[in-house]
Amino acid sequence: PGDIICFRIGDIVPADCRLTEAVNVSIDESALTGESHPKSKKSADFCFSGSICRQGEAEAVVVSTGGNTFFGRTTSLVGSSDESTGHLQMILARIGSFCLVVIGIFVLAEILVLYAGFRYSYRRGLDNILVLLIGGIPIAMPTVLSVTLAVGAQQLAKHKAIVTRITAIEELAGVTILCSDKTGTLTTNKITIDRETIVTYTPRFSADDVILLAGYASRTENQDAVDASVVRALGDASLARMGITLLDFKPFDSNVKRTEITYREEATGRLKRVTKGMTARILELCSRNLTDELTDRFEADVQEFARRGLRSLAVAYEEVDGDDFEAEGNGFELIGLLSMFDPPREDTKQTIDDALALGVKVKMVTGDQLAIAKETGRRLGLGDHMYPANVLRDGPAPDSPHRDLDQLIMDADGFAGVWPEHKYDIVKRLQGLGHLCAMTGDGANDAPALSCANVGIAVEGSTDAARGAADIVLTEPGLSTIVHAIRGSRVIFQRMRNYAIYACAVTIRIVVSFAILAFLYKLDFPPFMILIIALLNDGTIMTLSVDRVLPSNTPDSWDLAEIFSYAVAYGLYLTLSTVSFVVIIRETTFFQDTFGVALGASPVQSNDFQLHMVIYLQVAIISQALIFVTRSHSFFYKERPSTALLAAFCVAQLISSIIAVYGDWGFTKIHGVSGGWVGIVWVWDIVWFIPLDWIKFAMKATVIKALRERRLAHQAEAGTVTAEGSLTRPASLHESLYANRVSFLKRAARKVGFGQKVSVRAEELQRFGSIQAHRVGETLARNSSHVEIQGQV
Repeated sequence: PGDIICFRIGDIVPADCRLTEAVNVSIDESALTGESHPKSKKSADFCFSGSICRQGEAEAVVVSTGGNTFFGRTTSLVGSSDESTGHLQMILARIGSFCLVVIGIFVLAEILVLYAGFRYSYRRGLDNILVLLIGGIPIAMPTVLSVTLAVGAQQLAKHKAIVTRITAIEELAGVTILCSDKTGTLTTNKITIDRETIVTYTPRFSADDVILLAGYASRTENQDAVDASVVRALGDASLARMGITLLDFKPFDSNVKRTEITYREEATGRLKRVTKGMTARILELCSRNLTDELTDRFEADVQEFARRGLRSLAVAYEEVDGDDFEAEGNGFELIGLLSMFDPPREDTKQTIDDALALGVKVKMVTGDQLAIAKETGRRLGLGDHMYPANVLRDGPAPDSPHRDLDQLIMDADGFAGVWPEHKYDIVKRLQGLGHLCAMTGDGANDAPALSCANVGIAVEGSTDAARGAADIVLTEPGLSTIVHAIRGSRVIFQRMRNYAIYACAVTIRIVVSFAILAFLYKLDFPPFMILIIALLNDGTIMTLSVDRVLPSNTPDSWDLAEIFSYAVAYGLYLTLSTVSFVVIIRETTFFQDTFGVALGASPVQSNDFQLHMVIYLQVAIISQALIFVTRSHSFFYKERPSTALLAAFCVAQLISSIIAVYGDWGFTKIHGVSGGWVGIVWVWDIVWFIPLDWIKFAMKATVIKALRERRLAHQAEAGTVTAEGSLTRPASLHESLYANRVSFLKRAARKVGFGQKVSVRAEELQRFGSIQAHRVGETLARNSSHVEIQGQV
């Protein structure tokens, strides 16, 4: 700080500085602030580190460096979120806890019954307990889900989306709100002439003629953003000098605010002059055919462009008599008005429409001006219900229909003039309201929000800061890849959800079945055969990572109550199929008399080796077949599984059947059975498999429906903000003064500790902070003296 620096066109400003001298300086700050147009700077103006000098040269005194610069403060927000556990990790922990609780209950029951009741020896009781542990614990869950996510990441890479944090795929499936930067993300970050809005003021010149003459008055070789946009509008840069001989060119000057060219038209040999620039300066030059009516019309057009956030560029034309190109002409005539804007990318509107169709609400957060943001929103179909950044500090206006800042944020289509900390705060608030939030951006000003969001997406051409903070990096222009990624993530989510239901159901099925058989018949099933079942099951289930599933049309969420309800229903039903099968074999001779098969001694003993084999085959077949029910939303045969899953199931069942016939391993307490018993088991399992679909439909119509209604009612009572609705809590004029209490509450909870026995979820802290803000605001509203004191402070 205090050093004197100088920079000119093309240089990167090395530090935050204040200009001491400036000559036609234009600074591009789009990567830092999001403003698409370069800003003209004069002496005493402030420049940010990392911005680019697009025009002129300047001297400045350094004000701040390193972490104290605007860029440094922005990067300090990256990674500042204190969430150490990912969303998927929390879900897996809860699923694992459910399975362990079920196993723990029945292991404890077996310890009490087998050792205290039946007086088992240590080894015999331990074998029974191992059956529950080996068959019940979903050991393969982390592997299956990791493989599923890895395969999904590979599929997304084919759509030019590189995943840098693999668990972000699962979170992307549940995203309900997509916040997006405008400049360089929704738009191209290139100033462009809008040909559809060109206004002409004389019938002698068409819109194409106006653009061509403006192209004559532009330099084709420099980096001036306005000149470059006009030349690009021609389609071919050579047209800017084709058919004319350049005699004199006056480049843009910050004093006169215009460019001017004098040229000879080769076809006629006449001298002509064209100027383009700031509307007020061009209007002052025009002296020919300028009437009050034309002036009023011109000023109205300029105001309309300004209202829509479009920059105006006026064009005037005159002819010069004689051969002296420095001579005065016959007077400038106003011929046209051009509008400049940062155009949306070609696929942006379609991407937004597709995202809305998928149930994802899109919000624009940009550092650009409010009028420009509204115009972009209208063009993209986002809407123009947008607010300036100061509402994030001051809260809704007293006459606003919004009760509080949370409701305003949810209702808004976007925010303009925001700084990096504003984007960060918007994302944090949306997360605090229970939403999974995605953020797209390309600049250093987007990096904090990208890091904070559940899924940060850096678009093609992003800065290193944005790519480093993002979870997904797009490698081709456009945003259509985001829709592919959302659909792909929902496919992956469906695969993981199907497996979660299956894993929990198998846990219940194994644990309950063998515990009941141990209590009922003192059955000592060999742990080694449970290990074989687990290996074959896991080998088959691995193919779920490439299974054919349909993505949902709405954001997905881990409703663990639904998953556990399905699991309990399936698990208990399959338990009934196994227990009833064993009861019939033990208590009757139905199968022996009907099918002429034998099974060891008569009557059948509980620990007959062949009975163990029959139980093994029955459990192995129907347990694996359950996956065809959990993976489908309708009847299982209406949704064809992948070839890999079907082939793996067939191979696993072939191996199980071969083991059932030829397996004769004494150390495992099993003995092969006849082909007749294999056929009986297959028929038995098929008969019991068919009603599984009806159990699924019955659960949807009763338990699952009740759970969803209860959840919606709870959300309504708690005042939870959703993408479709808003909070119903009363608001206060002063609530915004105390709206950010979450970090204070977290620090207080850590400091007090409560014996380290109390934990509060972030969503609850956010809600408590909002309630606290509401109550304090009401107190201030009632006591005007406090308000005055607050204002004086």
